[in-house]
This record gives sequence, structure tokens and C-alpha cells, in this order.
Amino acid sequence: MFLELGPDGVLSALAQDCLAGEADAAVFAPALRAGRPEAETLNTALAQAHVHGMPVDWNACFAGTGARRVDLPTYAFQRKRYWLEEAPGATAAEGKGGADAEFWAAVDTADLSALTATLGVAADQPLSVLLPALSAWRRQRQERSVVDGWRYGVTWKPLADPVASRPSGTWLVVAPAAVDARATAVSEALAACGADVRDVSVDVADLDRAALAGRLREALAGGGADGVLCLLAFADAPHPAHPAAPAGLLLTATLVQALGDAGVAGPLWCATAGAVATAPSDRVVSAAQAQVWGLGRVVSLEHPERWGGLVDLPATLDGRTAERLLAVLAGGAGDEDQLAVRSAGLLARRIGHAAPRTAAGVGADTGTGTGIGTDGDTGTGTPEWRPRGTVLVTGGTGALGGHVARWLASRGAEHVVLAGRRGPQAPGADALVAEITGLGARATAVACDVTDRAAVADLLASLTGTSDGGDAGPALTAVFHTAGAGQFAPLDETGPGAVADVVAAKVAGATHLDDLLEGTDLDAFVLFSSIAGVWGSGGQAAYAAANAHLDALAQQRRTRGLAATSVAWGPWDGGGLVTDDEAAEQLRRRGLPVMAPELSIAALQQALDGDETAVTVADVDWRLFVQAYTAARPRPLIADLPEVRGVLDAEKDGADTTAEEAGNLRAELRGMSGPEAERTVLHLVRAQVAVVLGHDGAATIEAGRAFKELGFDSLTAVELRNRLNAATGLKLPAALVFDHPTPTALATHIRAELLGEDTTPGLPALAEIDKLEFLLSSVPEDSTERARVTARLESLLTNWHKADRAVIGEDEEFSIESASADDLFDIINNEFGKS
Repeated sequence: MFLELGPDGVLSALAQDCLAGEADAAVFAPALRAGRPEAETLNTALAQAHVHGMPVDWNACFAGTGARRVDLPTYAFQRKRYWLEEAPGATAAEGKGGADAEFWAAVDTADLSALTATLGVAADQPLSVLLPALSAWRRQRQERSVVDGWRYGVTWKPLADPVASRPSGTWLVVAPAAVDARATAVSEALAACGADVRDVSVDVADLDRAALAGRLREALAGGGADGVLCLLAFADAPHPAHPAAPAGLLLTATLVQALGDAGVAGPLWCATAGAVATAPSDRVVSAAQAQVWGLGRVVSLEHPERWGGLVDLPATLDGRTAERLLAVLAGGAGDEDQLAVRSAGLLARRIGHAAPRTAAGVGADTGTGTGIGTDGDTGTGTPEWRPRGTVLVTGGTGALGGHVARWLASRGAEHVVLAGRRGPQAPGADALVAEITGLGARATAVACDVTDRAAVADLLASLTGTSDGGDAGPALTAVFHTAGAGQFAPLDETGPGAVADVVAAKVAGATHLDDLLEGTDLDAFVLFSSIAGVWGSGGQAAYAAANAHLDALAQQRRTRGLAATSVAWGPWDGGGLVTDDEAAEQLRRRGLPVMAPELSIAALQQALDGDETAVTVADVDWRLFVQAYTAARPRPLIADLPEVRGVLDAEKDGADTTAEEAGNLRAELRGMSGPEAERTVLHLVRAQVAVVLGHDGAATIEAGRAFKELGFDSLTAVELRNRLNAATGLKLPAALVFDHPTPTALATHIRAELLGEDTTPGLPALAEIDKLEFLLSSVPEDSTERARVTARLESLLTNWHKADRAVIGEDEEFSIESASADDLFDIINNEFGKS
């Protein structure tokens, strides 16, 4: 939403044109318009903001005017509803099989014992006790319903084997210099199918972006590439210069940058092996390679025009799996860009709703752990997770860590250890320790850089009683790793060192804790991940890579029989990930409203109650999110969500309708005589002009009158262009009314475009002057620029009267009397420097 505060709508027009294809997703409202009543224009801008979801303080707007609210008359509706309908099914679900099922079942059967157990009260308690319990129970059920709607999980969807096809043309295959059997097999398979393979080997220590770009150009010998296959992820050992990050991640990031520098436009496919687990029987072999998946999801957002996809391979590439890989590279999987090739078939990654889990399995209703059920039970037979003993919280003095620490203290933890780089010196640390103490737990703030393995080892030793001296206190039973560093910069502007730093903050600490606690029996090992690692987030490539590693690490720990839960969070409110109202509002516009910390904690409790390995928790407004997320290319990852299908179907219907109407218009015009076709298109243009100017109908628009005289300015010119694009299916320029200054001239141009005719005549000199007049209308009055323009116009007019011949440049001369429109336009262009 853009509100222009100025004397006219010039900036709104320019900005709207800059957005090109994205303009439909934005709203531009100028507060003032030249030649229009100020009050009317301002109210129109406020109304535009209001109907597009922006809050407007109408009380302030109408203060002192005597305005009052009135009931709308019934005749205004004429049997057509204007009210938003409630989402279907919500109320019915509560009454039948939803969160209130146990309560209503007890009421229906008059089962007193079941009812009192559900509410957590004794049967002989008076109504004064029952009512508060019922109110609290209802509130907790509503919270649980909200949290249930925030839960998502990753699944893998089997695809039919693509039609046998082979990549063709020139392919760049970029692999680590060290011999790798998998990389060799992939390159050989690609060459065997007839592709022109150009191998580029990269030393793991070489992160020189410019040098790599030069090598890519050299490999292509001045030509282009039909595709790029990156195998650098196979180098998953730590980079020698940046040991906190795998070499493959840094090399892949450098390759993405170098491909842009070298102008290589072929789709980039990044291959991994064992980076994802597609089924319980499948295993994550390399969490380091999973980082490339996080990186790739962001590359697909930042560079959609040259993105191919991610494909995970089995440990051994046999003939069948090689065939599937080749078919994928040849485009056989369509728009799918996150795939796993397995011996059993091809699988595509998907995001879906995740039902709460119980210890017995998936799909049961567990509650949030904050209801009124008996101690140790959620009210549905599911054991409730409770902290005990000593609990370590990394990043404990930060906003997220603080929320977690308070919750742990309130739920029964005896000792909460808050680990952070500054420890007790961190801002607010003393107050947090005091607050936790007031909740009945012992709290200790300690300085520890979790990226330093030795420091983490010393900390853990002090908590397990293995250090020299000191009071270890109760045994360490759980770890919550909330530490991390954010990132807000495009990958193209992020060097290897910056990538490694962001990765280290998340990954190094998790890795050290995992290694050093290998033999410790923990109740919980919780990793705070992010949605950036699940579906990507522009400007957060390194951050996404780090969080993808955490999700993979949790799966690896489960495979080893150890406790692990990774929660990929959306943005928290209350200082957690989102620090100010402006950032929160930006996220809301993108479809990611911030989550209240207390509800996020309820979701965390739910994940622990269900003993879940990985879950995504985010409040997503899919109507808004889908528009931005799918603007540049299809995103099959989210396509199976019912909300997304609804949005995409509506967009498709709209696009199909526009295309169909445009096709019908073309067909009708071809069946008409020349004059009849001209009248039809002219009526269309006049009708759209009338709508833009707010006139009653096309009859009020004079066909031969200049748009400038009709009241057009730069903003209404863009509005008319947008409406004509939608009506005709054409891609018309923003300068439409400049180039074709009357409805008749514009209709002639549009008719020629629709019928594919090259019939647009050269514009006469007067039309060029009309264009200049239109341009000059945007020059503000009483300004230095206006004085300079006036002087130039007077000089031009003097030259016009003064001589029959004018000099253009230094040598070329021509007669003004015989000047063509193009010649005259050249004079204007030379005088004013633009046309």
C-alpha cells in the first residue's frame, strides 16, 4: 500500500510502472490530485486504503464535522450480499469432532464423572467453582484451536515416473576437484545421454567469485548453457578457512553469484545425496548437505529466472535412478523443483497441515499442555511433558530464550541456566533472573559462546558435576537451543565469511551440544528452527541453510534413538524475532502476522507432548502469502494445501477469463469490417476512459479530444493502461496516452496490436506537440524547473520563427517546412533531453 503525500499523483504513476507485472498486488493512492477538489481526493485515498485492508481512523477523519454513523438502508443491497462470510466448518467441527468433543459428549450422556474430569473439578464443588473452571477450559480450547491451525509438516509425495527424456544442449557440471564417485557417475550419465557436458572442477578452498565466473565463461567458450548441474554439496566437510560451515555450502553460494556475474542463464540444479529423509525407513545421512536445500529455497526466490531445482540422490546411482535424474533435468517433472530420486521412484516435497500427535501415533488431539487436565495428562490420555531438574537454554538472555525460560520455571524446572555470549552482562539479564526466581526456580546466567566447543564442554561439565568444584545442582535433563544470528541481505551481497558467521551461530552450537551430550539421557533436546529453512525467505539464504541443518540434525538424533524436537517458527511478537511494529506490519502484509508468545509456547508444549521430531509453527494468511510467493514461478511445495488451492484456482479462473475474453475480442474483430472493428475498439477505449475519469459512460468521452484535455494525468494514464491490459490481454506501455494522445489514435493502435497488423501511421507533428504538452503538465508551478523549461520553450519557439533551417548536432541540417514527425521529435528531444 503506497500513499503519496504531494501536490499530484506523479510518483504513484511512476512507482506503479516500475513494478511492472507486480502492480496488481500493490495499491497506490495519491492524497492530492491537480485540478480535483482536495477534500474529495483525500477521502478517495482513504477509502482506497480502507477497502484494501489498511486501518483508517475514521473518528479522527470526521472529527468536528458533525458526521455520525447511520444504518445502511436495506434497498442498498438489492438481494446481493456485501458481508464477509464466516469460514465454513469451524463451528460444526467444535460441536462434533473438534476441540470440544469430550465436553459435549459428557453433556449429551449426562456423564458427571467424565464432565468433572474434563474440567478438572471435583463432583461436589459448587457452581462458583465450576463457572471459572468452565471459562478457563473454554479459553484454553479456543487457544488450542488457534495453535492447531498453525501447525504444518513436510511430507513427500510420490510422482509417476516422468516420460523418458534426456537433457540436450550444453550443460555445465560443477563439481569438487576431489574425486567423488557420485559426482563422476552423475557427470558420466549426463554425457552418455548425448548432452554436451562442460566439466568445471572447483577446489574446496577456492571461494574467488570473479575467478570462478571467468572459468565458467571459459568453459562455455562464449556460448550459453542449457542447464547447470551443481554437485558441490558433496564436499560436506568443514571449509578450511571457515570451519563452521561446510565447504559445499560456501562453494554453492559462490557458484550462484558467479553464474550471475558470467551471465549464465541456464537453470541451476543442485544435487545432494542423503540430505533429506522421505520416509521412516529413509535416513538423513548428511545434515551438512541439507544446508544446500535451505540455501536453494532462497535462491529460487531471489533468482527465479535461472533456478532449476533441488534433487536428492541415493548413495549409489544405478541405471534406474540415473534415468530418473536425467528425466528431471530434462524437465520431465514439470514445475517440481524439490525432488528426491529413490530406487522406488521419484518423490516431491510438500508442505501440509500437521495434526497434533500423541505418544501412540499421529492424528489424535493432544491439547496444548496448558489446559485444566490432571497433572501429567493433557486431558486426552496423552502424557504431558514437564521440565524437571536443570534445563539449559542457549540464547537464554535473548527475547526468545527469555520466553522459554519463564515458561520452564512456571512448569516445574528446578534450575534454569541462561547461556549467552555476554551472560549476566547482557541487557535485562538481572531482571530475567529475578523474574525466574520469583516463579520458584533457581536461575543462573552464564557467559558462553556456543560456537566455541571448549566453552560448551566446560559449561556442560559444570552442569553434570564433572568439573572441578562447584555445585552442579540437579541433573541436566533438557536443552533448548534458541541461540542464533539473523540475516537480512541478498545472497549476491553476502560473502563467504558472512555466510559462515550466520551458519555458525545456529549450527555450531547445536552440533557441539549434540556431540558432547551423546551419552546423556535427556527428556528433551529442542532446536529452534525457522520457516526460512522450510520454504525459504528472500534475503536470508545463510539463515535458511542453518535452519535446514537443525531440522536434519533432529532427524539424525531420532535415528540414533535420542530425544530431538526441531520447531521451525514463524515470526514471534514480544521481541521474539520481530522487534518493532513496522517490521510486524511488513510481515502482516506478506501474509505472516506475528504470533503471540503465549500461544507460541502453547505450540511448543504441544510438540513436546506429542514427542515430535520436526514441526513447523506459523500463522500464515495464505491469501496474501501465495500472491507474493508464487508471483515469479509456480511453487508446487505449497500447492496441495487447501487454502492455497483455493487462491490459485481463483487466480487461474481470473486469468482464464481474461484470456478467453481477449481471445473472443480478437475473433470478433477478425469477423468485422474495418470500420466496424474500429468502432468496437473505440467503444472499448472510451468505456475504460470513462471508468478511470469517473464519468457515467462512454458517450461522455469525445473520441477526438486529447487525453490531456479530458483530464488525464500521469497516474490516470497508468490506470487506463492497466484496465486496457486486462480487457485486451495485451502488454501495453505506461506511456500509452503519450504515444496515442486521443481515444481515436489509441483505439487504432490497439486494433492493430490485437490483429497483428502493422498499420500504425507515423504521428503528425501536432501529435508530437500534444505529447510534449502532456509531459509538461507534470512540471510543478512556481519551481526552478518550470522557469528553466519556460526558457527552453521560448528558445525553441524563437528558433522556429527565426529561420527556415535548424542545425541538429554539428553537421546535419534539414528544412523545418519539410520536417517529418520524427525530425520534429528529434528537435524536441535535443532541446529537452527526453521525449
